[in-house]
Amino acid sequence: MAKIIIDKDIPYIRGVFEQFTSVEYLKGDEISPKDIENTLVLIVRTRTKCNAKLLEKSGVKLIVTATIGTDHIDQEWCEMSGICVRSAQGCNSRGVLQWVSASLVLMCEKLGWKPADKTIGVVGVGHVGYLVAEFAETWGFNVLKCDPPRAEAERLSASDGFVEFETILKNCDIITFHTPLKRDAKYPTFHMLNVNNVGQLSKDTVVLNSSRGEVIETQALLAHIGRGGRCCVDTWESEPNISIELLNVVDVATPHIAGYSKQGKATATAISVKAVAEYMTLPIKDWFPSDVQKNRAKTHPIWSDVSSSIIKYCDLVGETETLRSNSDRFEELRATYNYREEYF
Repeated sequence: MAKIIIDKDIPYIRGVFEQFTSVEYLKGDEISPKDIENTLVLIVRTRTKCNAKLLEKSGVKLIVTATIGTDHIDQEWCEMSGICVRSAQGCNSRGVLQWVSASLVLMCEKLGWKPADKTIGVVGVGHVGYLVAEFAETWGFNVLKCDPPRAEAERLSASDGFVEFETILKNCDIITFHTPLKRDAKYPTFHMLNVNNVGQLSKDTVVLNSSRGEVIETQALLAHIGRGGRCCVDTWESEPNISIELLNVVDVATPHIAGYSKQGKATATAISVKAVAEYMTLPIKDWFPSDVQKNRAKTHPIWSDVSSSIIKYCDLVGETETLRSNSDRFEELRATYNYREEYF
């Protein structure tokens, strides 16, 4: 019988496949080569490093990650080895949008800023970055976008709002990162913001990172804060062993949960279930957790409404205090996080 191994912290998925095949739930960062010797399908999160070391002696033919990121998977090796890889692209877009929105509200209140007076740079204009840019423009921010691969592929330029990263660094009051982590690529994003270029920022620039921790060098953020800059951080270098020095000086600190909404997590699981069902030809159609309401919102709430309401759904001050008081429990806080409700 074909076997499926599932990261035990993926929500809503227990009981979906048991009637069709053998299923085992394991802690994501503890899945070993021995565990998957007779396994056909892996359903994972970012904590499972899917590479030759883990997979070369396994029977795995399909890896589904219930995340938008795939940098934990050696896709080139998987392709050469005949292993199919699927991800949940776009699943958490509105969840991250609302974390960014809460950060913007908090920082504008702290600094006495109004959207119409400020320029926000969106670095990475995919599923999440596109939404952030769209909503920011609606709220009155001047928006600049940076996405070299997309700009090249679609022939986008300054007339479309797309500029070089250096322009973002020199001209934005707020910079928010939404890129995948790319090391060996034409346009690498590893340490995109680093100690060599962080000095180009204005001293009061606000930096937000909810993409991947390694997109920004920790020392660069510390240097920026040392000059009077402000930072909101959800994704950290070397998770879960994050920099306590950085944790204690940022304005917002959360344990990689920006996209952790009920709807985002349910959608990620639904996408994963569909991928496995199609691969294994299982009679599962249009599955979605019955106890989660899908996000059907199509409206853009006005800035004043967001400012007055978002703390009910995303209390970043409280979450920052929790992480600072429990820095050694990063993974536990992430795994047990109470998923937020998407309301726009």
